[in-house]
Amino acid sequence: MSSRDYLYLILAMGVVTYLPRMLPLVLLSRRKLPVWLAEWLELIPAAILSALIAPTLFAQGDPRVILLGKPELIAAIPTLFFALKTRSLAGTVLVGMLCYWLAVTFL
Repeated sequence: MSSRDYLYLILAMGVVTYLPRMLPLVLLSRRKLPVWLAEWLELIPAAILSALIAPTLFAQGDPRVILLGKPELIAAIPTLFFALKTRSLAGTVLVGMLCYWLAVTFL
């Protein structure tokens, strides 16, 4: 492949990545969304984050085996309560790191 082919490839990847993000903003920015759709869209970030975190917290190995005594899960529970009570990102990160260190050290 020549350097021109690489340039075309990079530009095409940029367009393919940018279009799915830009089109909904352009098409929906001037419209009033129905309340049910706006409420549903607000739940998407939490659902994605949960889907990314759940396998690490609850399962281990190949094939996956559910383990409820993992240090990650033990540290996540008090961290979640701290985050819900304080709404402090920096505090939640510090509490999470401390809880994880304590769980790994003493369990």
